[in-house]
Amino acid sequence: LISYHSCAAATGSTLAAGRVLNSSERLVSTNGKFALGFFQTGSSKSSGNTTLPNWYLGIWFNKIPKFIDVWVANRDMPIPEPSHNMSKLTFTADGNLVIVNHVTKSEIWSTKIFSRTKSSSNITVVLSDNGNLVIQDASEATRVLWQSFDHPTDVVLPGGKIGHNKVTGMKYRVVSKKNLVDPASGSYCMEHDPGGSKQIVDKHCNTSTVYFFTGEWNGKYFSSVPEMSANAFAFVKFSHTREEEYWTVNTFDEAVTAFILLDSNGLTKMLIWVNALPNLETLYTQPKGSCDVFAVCGPFTICNDNTLPLLCTCMAGFFVKSPKDWNLDYKRGGCVRNTQLECSRNKTTKELTDQLFPIPSVSRLLDNAHAMEAVASAQESYSYSTGGCSIWKGELLNVKQHNGTTDTNGEILYLRLAGILIGASVSSLVLFVVVLLLVIQRKKRKSGGVLAFRYVDLQRATKSFSEKLGGGGFGNVFKGILSDSTGIAVKTLTGACQGEKQFRAEVSTIGMIQHVNLVKLIGFCSEGDRRIIVYEYMQNRSLDVHLFRSNGTILNWGTRYKIAIGIAKGLSYLHESCRECIIHCDVKPENILLDTSFTPKIADFGMAKLLGRDFSRVLTTMRGTIGYLAPEWISRVPITQKVDVYSYGMLLLEIVSGRRNKSEECKTSGDQAVYFPLKAARKVQEDFGSLIDHQLLGEIDTEEVERACKVACWCIQDNEFDRPTMGNVVQVLEGLVDLGKPPVPRQLETILGSSAST
Repeated sequence: LISYHSCAAATGSTLAAGRVLNSSERLVSTNGKFALGFFQTGSSKSSGNTTLPNWYLGIWFNKIPKFIDVWVANRDMPIPEPSHNMSKLTFTADGNLVIVNHVTKSEIWSTKIFSRTKSSSNITVVLSDNGNLVIQDASEATRVLWQSFDHPTDVVLPGGKIGHNKVTGMKYRVVSKKNLVDPASGSYCMEHDPGGSKQIVDKHCNTSTVYFFTGEWNGKYFSSVPEMSANAFAFVKFSHTREEEYWTVNTFDEAVTAFILLDSNGLTKMLIWVNALPNLETLYTQPKGSCDVFAVCGPFTICNDNTLPLLCTCMAGFFVKSPKDWNLDYKRGGCVRNTQLECSRNKTTKELTDQLFPIPSVSRLLDNAHAMEAVASAQESYSYSTGGCSIWKGELLNVKQHNGTTDTNGEILYLRLAGILIGASVSSLVLFVVVLLLVIQRKKRKSGGVLAFRYVDLQRATKSFSEKLGGGGFGNVFKGILSDSTGIAVKTLTGACQGEKQFRAEVSTIGMIQHVNLVKLIGFCSEGDRRIIVYEYMQNRSLDVHLFRSNGTILNWGTRYKIAIGIAKGLSYLHESCRECIIHCDVKPENILLDTSFTPKIADFGMAKLLGRDFSRVLTTMRGTIGYLAPEWISRVPITQKVDVYSYGMLLLEIVSGRRNKSEECKTSGDQAVYFPLKAARKVQEDFGSLIDHQLLGEIDTEEVERACKVACWCIQDNEFDRPTMGNVVQVLEGLVDLGKPPVPRQLETILGSSAST
């Protein structure tokens, strides 16, 4: 069930006193990013035999393809279907903003902030560009009388607060939704630590049980959330004044929308949406284990967070209390017994048929456990470990499944069941365990973001690293296949020197860099001194196979030109669209991979982050031959993204000619140096047609060839300031911008010891 809003008419970003916002209208922020209006969700109220949807007034992202509400006024006071057409948003005489039924005159929701003597004649409400709904006095616009940021629901937008007002005692806290479709207040809260320490806690609202601490704020990030330090899109800021103490989330780029969500299962997520991308991306999730959330699966369940989504199962002898709620991802109602215990029917001990059923390899929070000398009369369950014997009465919560083969922290939990169920339960448990293992293996790889692999898993996937795809200064690449038949390319890094936390942080950052012309990073392995990264596998291997090897496919001109543009777009994205400019430093055909449709994808970007201080040493071993490295590498001057432009120019010449630039290095024909880049720089002045690969078949677009040759020769100019940016290169290749004829790079002639002309 997906939330949606009506096709409402926009009325600007402001609602003045005396005006109303009807159910068919909406406010839109001046930047168009947010909208306020009435919307309906899949939550409903039954009327006779008819199920009617509920309506709410709220704010949502106006440009994201998927409907996502970020604030709901009447989350616990829904408007039933027949009444929503009679509802409106307006100001009362005392200056309160209210939702009112204009027929019955009944008040559904109110800001409840103004005294009865306050006049509303100068009051306006504005939907700000940051998604904050602000009530202000028109004669004193800087004075905020009320704002939605002080009353968040389950989302914290940039500029929103998590903290408290030290004067009024008001808490700026976030409360989760009930389930996927019902925005009513749920079970979990996120707030400033009530103990007074400088951190945020996630807790169960009703019991106040804290299940996650962010750790102390160190000025840049929370100590238990090191991923924040590697966030390339958003950052958290702490503010401390005489009146308030709070944290806010902010973004580096207006094209990025970042926000914090406390989801209905109690997980805190940092999410982003980048303009023009179809989906949201999750930067990080806390706590990392879904089963660490208090009572997330409800009573008498076993929680398994080795899978995504979270897997909750009823214990043997129990069934789901509310299948409807479970289908909406609300599982906190848990499970109930199939058959009541005999001991609850006032029978003597001799008459009891109840038996204790063992559930192996589990652990739980000891919230209602009591140490006892005997367990024979246990009404619910008990477990025994070296720490002693514990018994539970009442509802059994927070039972987590462990992997019995790799995790020895689990205990055996003995659960009391009606005797008639024991025989059937044993066989059911065996089947359940088999199915559970299969589900874990299949779903484990389907989570978004970067996965952490065990070395033994990658060893198995690559058959002990037996099929080598390639190698270079940064390490070797091997083909692998995961248990769900997904193909992967596994790169064992040589010389990575960071500690595990830094390596994980850098991998997390690189994993968030996604573009159609960049290879997707699937995961990594960091065990001991091993540093391995896992990429998606490209069926058509690397570009050099098709350009230079006899067993490769001869690419036609259209495919080559598409590849050239794609590489340029990928590099342009790394240079100009990431928060920090990423210089590839090793652009060459071996690092251009091709998918089934020959779409190019750049590999090995971000190696400087992963290798740390050893990166320069690795590059040093690559110098000394005329190839893809710009003159700056030789002269040891500081490098910029223009070294990638130079390498791209060399690569583009190879795409045009179908041969290695260095294959004719230092050969001469009479007084004419025939090193191909120099030959191209000279021929492009008059006869670029002679530069094309003689193996090319079919039609060749001469305008495209001329563009490619000219831009390649501009890219390999001696002075980096004479080279275009990769964004300029894309424009030239797409025919949007024209370049003049480039001069012959002097350094090429100097290196070859030739000053002859054609």
